[in-house]
Amino acid sequence: MKGAILVVEDEQAIADLVRAYLRRDGFEVVWASSGEQALEELARHSVRLVVLDIGLPGIDGFEVCRRLRARTAVPILILSARDDEVDRVAGLEAGADDYVTKPFSPRELVARVKAILRRASGGGEAVGAGTLSAHDVELERASRTASVGGVPVELTAREFDLLAALLSHPGVVLSRDRLLELVWGGEFAGGTRTVDVHVAQLRAKLGRPELIQTVRGAGYKVVS
Repeated sequence: MKGAILVVEDEQAIADLVRAYLRRDGFEVVWASSGEQALEELARHSVRLVVLDIGLPGIDGFEVCRRLRARTAVPILILSARDDEVDRVAGLEAGADDYVTKPFSPRELVARVKAILRRASGGGEAVGAGTLSAHDVELERASRTASVGGVPVELTAREFDLLAALLSHPGVVLSRDRLLELVWGGEFAGGTRTVDVHVAQLRAKLGRPELIQTVRGAGYKVVS
């Protein structure tokens, strides 16, 4: 087995479809039909990734995402019928790593899951061996750990890969499109706006807003 995936979906037909394709690919699947149940299942099981619907009864998916992110860095893939940019951005701001809209291709969903897990385990292009640092911010790429002034900082897989991409090019301006290619593998439903959201999250978590500089009309660079 490739590990457990928590699927949070209140429509049983969709949940059954997602579970079938994930199991066919060797994953163990835990199913929750509400936000409250999802939080309970996460406490019971060690999961590698969460597939999360937004339109849930009770606690909605955005709030579930925020609560999950407050307690764990496990990757979160949002699965939603809402495809407006405002909803995609809201999902990313809540801490999601990817966003897939319904109707969807089950094969594409599984491919997205595997791509996120590859990056989370260090298989992404932006991540290799060794240490990256700038000022008192340090990344250990092999163990995928980050610290500021020697104090560990918990980053999501996307946040880690974004910071690794920037630290790998000190003083070099990387466009949003280039960062999207390096970290998300090219096209992403949230567009380049997702880069802005993740940079803002990185600045907040690192407590070093001056480290990642915005170059108006061009992109971002790490100030070394």
